[in-house]
Amino acid sequence: MRVPRYQFDRTAVRQPCLGPAFERSSSVVWTTTDIPDLSNRTAVVTGGNGGLGFETAKALAAAGARVVVAARNHTKADEAIQSILAASPGALLEIQELDLASLDSVRNAAVAILQHNDSIDILVNNAGVMGIPEGKTSDGFETQFGTNHLGHFALTALLWPSLVAGDGARLVAITSFGRHYRGRFDPDNPPLRGAYEPWRAYGQSKMANLRFALELDRRVRRAGLPIQSLIVHPGLTHTDLQANSARQSPDGRMQRFWAKWVQRIGMKASRGALSQIRAVTDPNTVGGEFYTPRFVTAGATVRRPLMPWTRRSGQLGVLWETSERMTGIEFEI
Repeated sequence: MRVPRYQFDRTAVRQPCLGPAFERSSSVVWTTTDIPDLSNRTAVVTGGNGGLGFETAKALAAAGARVVVAARNHTKADEAIQSILAASPGALLEIQELDLASLDSVRNAAVAILQHNDSIDILVNNAGVMGIPEGKTSDGFETQFGTNHLGHFALTALLWPSLVAGDGARLVAITSFGRHYRGRFDPDNPPLRGAYEPWRAYGQSKMANLRFALELDRRVRRAGLPIQSLIVHPGLTHTDLQANSARQSPDGRMQRFWAKWVQRIGMKASRGALSQIRAVTDPNTVGGEFYTPRFVTAGATVRRPLMPWTRRSGQLGVLWETSERMTGIEFEI
């Protein structure tokens, strides 16, 4: 039985973000059956044509949300929509072409989405690449930083009017549990010129995802907006992410290792997606929270505290200002 349509707690955003405790109770088992009624809600999911994004779009659509599947590959997106419709006839879905490695594409996608949606209630910044060889986006940014962070920064900023108009919008950023702790951001050298290494670049992009979400949370709190910015880590999940990394890195030992290892022990995408699905639908979340599998790489999705140093406002602000400068988009809250 579906629980009643949820109402966001507008007082939660005013509470101080102190890093909530880890959910230790073994009775905490959150599944898609806990998703409340999302009728009359609009969600945008980047990379919604495969992997975690597909499972997220599928779950949100099944709960009644109107879902915009924002993806680069239109054919694959159409196949994803047909699959969702087969499981949930009558689901409300649409495709929006989006290439996060191109700011022109991001701008065009934002304009199209805004034209059809006065308000957006859920934004899942899910799409990304991992551990690939050095390259550049169409705007000249390092590929992983440009795709994983700058593309999502720009999309969020451009969709902001509709997010503010939503009924307590939720936004979620996807980080990597190990990589966001190891990641380092050099504002003077985001492309890592002369020091590029695929996993270092990936770690930087995942640290950026984390810091962007936390700084967004800090700014919406300061503005008194009923918006929640949350962070998730999906665990070791078997999607095309690892296989794509290996395909693009034929000489990459670690890329091949993870592509094979995740096939053996990785969670199914439907299970790995639960962290982000919970973050954007659980009525009891509070902005700035971090959701992850219980045992880091696997297990039920739980709330976990972030390390205190990840919230250093100076570092968060530097990333925000650097992102504005690099994209040429002023993001005012």
